Amino acid sequence: MLGIFPKLPKQFPFPPPLLFSSQRAPTRRRLLPLRLLMASPTAGDAPLAAPAPAADATDAALAAAAAVPDPDAEFGFQRSELGKEKLAGTVGFHERHVFLCYKGPEVWPSHLEAAESDPLPRLLAAAIKARKSNLKKTTKLTICEGEDGTESSNGDVLIFPDMIRYKGLTHFDVDNFVEEVLLKDTEWLPGSPEAISSSYVFVCCHGSRDKRCGVCGPGLIKRFKEEISGLGLDSQVAVSACSHVGGHKYAGNVIIFRSDDKGEVTGHWYGYVVPDDVPVLLHKHIGQGEIVDHLWRGQMGLSEEQQKQALELRNMANGAKESLEETGTDGASCNPAAAGGCCQGNGGFTCCQTDLPKEKQDKSVAAEQNQKGSQQENDKESGTGSKKGHTKTCSMPTWFETWERADTYAALAVVAAAASAFVAFRIYKNLN
Repeated sequence: MLGIFPKLPKQFPFPPPLLFSSQRAPTRRRLLPLRLLMASPTAGDAPLAAPAPAADATDAALAAAAAVPDPDAEFGFQRSELGKEKLAGTVGFHERHVFLCYKGPEVWPSHLEAAESDPLPRLLAAAIKARKSNLKKTTKLTICEGEDGTESSNGDVLIFPDMIRYKGLTHFDVDNFVEEVLLKDTEWLPGSPEAISSSYVFVCCHGSRDKRCGVCGPGLIKRFKEEISGLGLDSQVAVSACSHVGGHKYAGNVIIFRSDDKGEVTGHWYGYVVPDDVPVLLHKHIGQGEIVDHLWRGQMGLSEEQQKQALELRNMANGAKESLEETGTDGASCNPAAAGGCCQGNGGFTCCQTDLPKEKQDKSVAAEQNQKGSQQENDKESGTGSKKGHTKTCSMPTWFETWERADTYAALAVVAAAASAFVAFRIYKNLN
């Protein structure tokens, strides 16, 4: 056996690897943690600092998290600037609003209409700008969310107040589309327009342009969809994210297009909208056609000054309406029983006069009192009596109805005096 297998050397047959200066053999310092586990350090070893407790690390992590600003407090619905400025008159004048469906806000660059990587929005914006002076209507372009295979696919174009949709616009067709549809107001031959029957809500979610819209917009979109679904209005109201519309400091910004009973469409802009305002906008604006004034920025078709005047007129009308509701009158009635009523008269004139003689007036008053008494008894029996009492509506009298007998005598006296003077003058002239 020894002849077959040679005697092995005492050392390992492979030479040990060469160590570079940075790869020295383990020293006492490197083996120190192991020695701490096996034995206590010698007198020559340097003392080690005790490891930090886990509680200190947790506190440090919490402090670091607290140092990060809260997006909602800085850019969202809790920011300090929310609701600080007046909204009416902050919408630039435009008569037509064009929305191009293209991708989503998560991939939109800051200036989508000028991005080289997105030819369709860039070319459409450039074509509209080049023909700006020739367009019959002042046109505003905005990008809205688009997704292939949905109702709003990439390349679809929505036009308001025309309430029409064109499908499948590409960057090759941009010039022809603008020329035919926006400049000549004719149909675009490659595609026939589809009528938009539902109300449309657009919410600015352009976060790469401004963080306030990027924080507020998605929350409003979510609330709108929840409310619409809960009310069963999915086929009647559409909601979409849109790009920069102007006025990021008023975020959340919402634009609503709705056709009224007469078929007229106006785009109303709202600012400082928070999620709790969504049910109000759906109920009042879309459901009843009423403008929510405290959130209203303006509307399509009005200048900034006209928007302010429109809000003032509505405030005056609402104030007069509330005043009439408080007094319980309709502005053309009077209550003789109320102190200070219009039947007290003004300088001897009263709207509750009658042309009847005095004796007939007494009878009519008695008859009227008897009629009122029977009417009150009937109201009590039927339970329909009004707490505010009955009001007597009277129309304003004409001059003929206010003509009295004394006025007739005075007129006759004037005519007689004039005739007497004329006769006397003729006699005097004949004598001379």
